[in-house]
Amino acid sequence: MKAAPQAQQRLIDLQELDSSLDRLAHRRRTLPELAEVARLEERLTELRDAIVAAETAVGDLEREQKKAEQDVDQVRTRAERDQRRLDSGMVTAARDLTNLQSEIASLQRRQSDLEEVVLEIMERREEADAQVARLRSEQATAQQELEALAARRDTGFQKIDEEAGTTSAARTAVAKDVPADLLALYEKLRGQHGGVGAAVLHRGSCQGCRLTLNTADLNRIRAAADDEVVRCEECRRILVRTAESGL
Repeated sequence: MKAAPQAQQRLIDLQELDSSLDRLAHRRRTLPELAEVARLEERLTELRDAIVAAETAVGDLEREQKKAEQDVDQVRTRAERDQRRLDSGMVTAARDLTNLQSEIASLQRRQSDLEEVVLEIMERREEADAQVARLRSEQATAQQELEALAARRDTGFQKIDEEAGTTSAARTAVAKDVPADLLALYEKLRGQHGGVGAAVLHRGSCQGCRLTLNTADLNRIRAAADDEVVRCEECRRILVRTAESGL
């Protein structure tokens, strides 16, 4: 492949701009805020699930408490009815009086047991309500942190995107100075070699793979015409010759 020395020199300018764009893209992908945003989003998802579970538990306890209170009311009503019968003097037979008094005592014990159940459920419900409140507080704090982090992330994105836009415009201008066939080869090699398609030959060393060329390769390059596009025999990148190439 042939290309004017000036066009080959422009490859180095193009490579520097492309490397800058690669670094900017890497910075964009690895902003510290991205990991924190992902962590908080995951935590918020966990909190939402935990809140649903806690609120479901509160709802279950509300129904359980309501049922227990209804049981207390039923026993209390029956005991009050029996007490009224006892107090009315309508029951006079000794055996009936004994049975009625025994039933009232039994109902009172039953009522006491059921009231203990209600109190125990109320305590559990208070704990469940407190858990919901704690989770909602943590959720609010995490949401505020997420919004602040997202704002910093977006600011970082904006700065990087602005710099990338300026660099891309400069790249477009430089690429116009490179012949189409040379540009195509450069792009192909960039894709094959980690983003570096062209490198300077500096004092006998390829600055792409950082290896020193052997004497035979240097002699071959030394004998090549100025407009010949030469390649590194080690990494196959385009080698751009300069006054510092050591030829």
